Parts: sequence; structure tokens; C-alpha cells
Amino acid sequence: MKGIVFVELIRMAETEIGEDAVDDILDQCALSSGGAYTAVGNYPCAELLILVEAFSSRTGLASAEVQRRFGKWMHEHFVLSYPSFFTDKPDALAMLAAIEDEVHVEVRKLYPEAELPRFETERIDANKLQMTYRSPRPLNDFCQGLVEGCVDHFGHRADISRQDLPSSEEHVSHFTINLRH
Repeated sequence: MKGIVFVELIRMAETEIGEDAVDDILDQCALSSGGAYTAVGNYPCAELLILVEAFSSRTGLASAEVQRRFGKWMHEHFVLSYPSFFTDKPDALAMLAAIEDEVHVEVRKLYPEAELPRFETERIDANKLQMTYRSPRPLNDFCQGLVEGCVDHFGHRADISRQDLPSSEEHVSHFTINLRH
């Protein structure tokens, strides 16, 4: 995984529980990187999951909730770091539909080695989108946080449902995002 994901997880944790607590957690976790991350480095997803679990234990939040909150945090990072992806989108559904064919195309140009999740989308009507997330990594809750962050960014209220689908080779979630007016 790209290091920026680790850097931002650490930043979020420092904001929520403080730098000293994060340092303690990094010292206690068995991380092959030693807990030192750079934005441009590549690190195993297993380390991210170790950190999520450690932050979960420290805060008392479920790991799924830590991932979801981190997804919302990362969405804000993406908005600040890559505003051009968002400026021409009229709503959250248009942005979510653009991930695979616009955003990931650009990410692959910058980071050809990046292993990105796949997103399949279908616009049902003006207010409803179905999206399927597929990844070898168990980050379905992180993805949900990204979806929620996108909806929040565009100032929408929405009903978001998620169904995790069985698969022996990857982690798959089917989301339905229905904007409310």
C-alpha cells in the first residue's frame, strides 16, 4: 500500500488520541517498517490492519469504526490534495461513479505499481447509485467511510446501505447510495 495511507492514519490517530499515545502504540506493535512511514513508500496492508487494531484497542472503538472514520478522514485528504477531481462533479454520485474510470486512471499514471481496488457503478436514477467494491484487502469499512465522506463533502443527506458479498478471492461490498432531498 502507498505510504500516504499510513501517514494519514498516523495523523488521524495523533489528532484523536495524541502523539504520545501513537508513539506508544507504534513502539508496541510488531511492524516490519518499525512504524516509520513516508508518503511515497510502499508498505504491507497487514501493517495497516495491525495499526487499526491497535488504535481500536486504545480507543475502545471497533476496528470497523476506526476504518470507517479513517475513510472519511482520507476523503478530506483527497479533496485537499486533488481538488481538480471534485470541481467538475455536480454531486457525490457523479464523483463516486468517476473513481474507476477517472481517478484510478490518473493514480495508475503516477503510481503504476499501485494495487487499487475496483469499483463498478450503475446510476439507477438522478438520486441513486449502486456501487460494488472489490479488493484483495479487507478494507470494506474504510471504503464505506470514503463513500460517507464523499456524501458529506457534497453536502448531501443520503441513505447508504451496504451488503458484504461472499467471495473466496477478494473482499466485496455492494453499496446503494440514495440521496435524500
